[in-house]
This record gives sequence, C-alpha cells and structure tokens, in this order.
Amino acid sequence: MDWVGLVGFTPSLNAGILSSTKDSSGEIRWAVAKAVCGLPSQRKAMDGRGTDDTEDTTDETPERRSTRLARTATPGLRNSLWSWTDAKSPLRVAVNYLLVFIARVVPSLRARNWALRRLGVTVAPGVAWGLEATPDVFWPELITLDDHAIVGYDVTLLCHEFLQTEYRTGEVVVGERAMIGAGAIVLPGVDIGADARVAANSLVADDVPPGATVAGVPAEVVSTDGREEYDYLPDEDDGNERVNV
Repeated sequence: MDWVGLVGFTPSLNAGILSSTKDSSGEIRWAVAKAVCGLPSQRKAMDGRGTDDTEDTTDETPERRSTRLARTATPGLRNSLWSWTDAKSPLRVAVNYLLVFIARVVPSLRARNWALRRLGVTVAPGVAWGLEATPDVFWPELITLDDHAIVGYDVTLLCHEFLQTEYRTGEVVVGERAMIGAGAIVLPGVDIGADARVAANSLVADDVPPGATVAGVPAEVVSTDGREEYDYLPDEDDGNERVNV
C-alpha cells in the first residue's frame, strides 16, 4: 500500500484511501456519542432468511480514554458550553482564532508551525501541518506534535468536550513520524504512537499503538508494524482474491 497517499494533503487524494473508512455524518455523530458518553456498541447483521441478529458489545474506548481526561463540573441548568468564558478568557480565545486561521490557510509550513507554537502547541522539528487542519481553539496547549509527524488536510485535533453538566479536557499526542490522513478527527486524551498511521476520515477515539494503522468510525486497527491483516493475490483468471496472511 502506498502510505504517501494516506496523508492526503489535497482533497483529490481523499477518495479511495482505505475503503473501510466510514464517511456518513450520522454514523460519525453516533460514534462520537459512544466515545464521549460510553454507550454500548451494537452490530446488526441480516442473514439470508431476513432475521435480525444483534450482538451487544461493550465499547472500552471511553474507559481507557477517560482516565486521562480532566473533568470540571459546571453549575446551573444550562449545558457546560454556556460556561466557556469561565474556563478560558474570551480575549485569549479570540487571539487563538486568529492564529488558528493562519495555521489553516497560510501556504508556508514554517508560518503554520510558527502559528501553532504561538498557540502553545508543542511542535517538534520536521512537523508538517496540512492545509485546513484545525487545532483545538480553547486548549491548543494540550497538543504535542513529535518529530516529523504529519497532520493531513482538514484534520481536527480536539482537546475538549463540552457536555451537559461538565466539560472535559485532555492531551493529544501525535508521535514521532506518525501520519494522520485527511479529514480525520482525534478526540481528547488520545495518544497516537510513533510511526502510526490514521486513515482519511477516521474518528480516533482510542490510543493508536506505535507502528499500527487504524481506519474507520470509530477507528480500529487494520494493520500493525506495517503488516496488513489482508493481502490481495491474483487468482488463475488474473482477478483479485482477498486472503488472510
């Protein structure tokens, strides 16, 4: 597999990258709700007779991720987003928006990295920040980008979650030489290991092991240490047959 195409700095590279990735907005919203609120996942499959076979499994992602999230309760009847001015200075957030704009649209990689550092992001040497990629506007100082990490086109790195009665914050770490594909969303508290790869349009709600490749909504491991779970081998008719390796 050509991992250069995985990053997708331009929209034309977005399509066709790991077809297992889901891009349905409804499915993304449901996956985010499961990751944030700890809802159980359900898989429904239909057999040849039309019966509905439902399997309930417990999504362990919130438990693992939540251990690294700081929680702050918010008083009153309104949801926690109404208390954002108590959490962060409005002036600081306004300045952050200006720097985020620079980091998103300026063609120069040096200028984008400068804007990220001014935001408080830890940016190691060799980091490549893609066009339209967005760091957390409230708590960008919780983001760490290690040496030669690549954050692709239109990626979003979130370090906060505003809920009904509390808001949560957590660090996001992108390891050395890790790559995040176009349009991916990374939730707070996630650690992406060194040399890991995140496929385009994935929702990363759990840690990514070093050297692993994840894809989907929510993202799941599809290969480890550069070894894919499946390979395609030609059959006698020169077609493609999917086999386990």
